[in-house]
Amino acid sequence: MNEKLKVSPSPHIRDKIKSSNIMLLVLIALLPTTIFGIYNFRHENAWLLVLVTTAVAVLSEYVYEKLMHKPITIGDCSAAVTGLLLALNLPPTLPIWMGALGSIFAIVVVKQLFGGLGQNFMNPALAARCFLLISFTGRMTYFVYDGVTGATPLAKLKVGEVVNTFDMMMGSTRGTIGETSVIAIMVGAMLLLFMGVIDLRIPGTYLVTFVIFISLFGGHGFDAQYITAHLCGGGIMLGAWFMATDYVTSPITKTGQIVYGICLGLLTGLFRLFGGSAEGVSYAIIISNLLVPLIEKITLPRPFGKGGEK
Repeated sequence: MNEKLKVSPSPHIRDKIKSSNIMLLVLIALLPTTIFGIYNFRHENAWLLVLVTTAVAVLSEYVYEKLMHKPITIGDCSAAVTGLLLALNLPPTLPIWMGALGSIFAIVVVKQLFGGLGQNFMNPALAARCFLLISFTGRMTYFVYDGVTGATPLAKLKVGEVVNTFDMMMGSTRGTIGETSVIAIMVGAMLLLFMGVIDLRIPGTYLVTFVIFISLFGGHGFDAQYITAHLCGGGIMLGAWFMATDYVTSPITKTGQIVYGICLGLLTGLFRLFGGSAEGVSYAIIISNLLVPLIEKITLPRPFGKGGEK
């Protein structure tokens, strides 16, 4: 017998699908909401913010890895995904240099300083959005639609005003570049589901928990219009399908993913109903990202035979 046993570290089960393939699929899935956002905010030149933010993210990764003498990994498309997601979470009127600063923060501080792809402890795009929101609150909460400034539908909903849920679903409202059209978001989400990149466990648990929470504590009971307005408003759909499902910052266990989704729904509902801001998705996802190690620890399956009689 000439064959030798080869011992190697985990993972022992491998797949032909690479990280670059997955990231490319995510980019393709984000195209509908990106194209709609650019068209929707064409008067604010949203396309320029999308282009610069994405390009700076890729360039930041290249320059950092070059200076640190590390392998160049921009080919895996993860930096492009981070830059694009950040752009979709920004108001279209944000100064270009702020978007570029956010990309540098996302790639260098949140991703590369912690070891690169697979090592970051929270979603880089959302971390950068929160960084910009804290640093430049005025510009990050300044929204325009068709040349007219005003509050977002979610902000109106919070103070008890009537909102047009049809416009919110179609995307003809104020908001960030990529959050307004639920239809465009769902087209991309269906592609990811069909290709097996994500499943319903995290986004499904997230949205169901959120609906239950606002039904119990929102003061409107199970009001379909109120619930629909909350689901179509803000970044909950974009966050649930494209950021909460991030492989690196979400649990790997099936039970853990359900617990993670419940945490997301509870936190989002808590922030929206009782917080000072009308939104809460970014903070909910980031806090839940920080809870992932604990969630995985308590939901990790017990190895076969462990704990049995001696």
